[in-house]
Amino acid sequence: MALTRWTNAVEWLAAAAREPRLCKSDWQHGTTGIHLLAAGRFWDVLIVPACLGLRTADILACLPHFEPGPALLDSRRQQVGFFLPPNPASIWAGHDIRYLTTGSWIATPAPHCRFGALRWICPPDGSGTLNTPAALELALHAAMGELARNHGATPHRAAPHRSTDTPTPARPPAIPHA
Repeated sequence: MALTRWTNAVEWLAAAAREPRLCKSDWQHGTTGIHLLAAGRFWDVLIVPACLGLRTADILACLPHFEPGPALLDSRRQQVGFFLPPNPASIWAGHDIRYLTTGSWIATPAPHCRFGALRWICPPDGSGTLNTPAALELALHAAMGELARNHGATPHRAAPHRSTDTPTPARPPAIPHA
């Protein structure tokens, strides 16, 4: 089961590489080699500061009846990237965040890579599961609130939020409080 999941994850990620066969071969032979993958075709990526992103990933992982999508930690740049469904019309606003879509590339390690400076904190499962924008937005707001409370100050910057023409679900999942 785990081998099938890993093989599917390699196939799914490598499909976005400029040279998918080379990428798959590299990862299937046991390396954690970093490859540049195109955003905007199979996914977009929302990049946030690590302190916010790590807590957000924890919140998403604790949601009942919810499977979080891939999230990538770049410990050198202190950033977390959340993989979302492609939507070039989507606009995410907030301090120190970037939204990668068509025409952008993201450096990614093999899907089994859970160590090193660039690693998966929630690896892709190979099924194409992505983070839902509504759940991610709620988790980001909850994480921002927690960070503000824990540091004893009101947030001086708003949590990242999105603006899109796509309607949001009427009932986003509830966010558990820590």
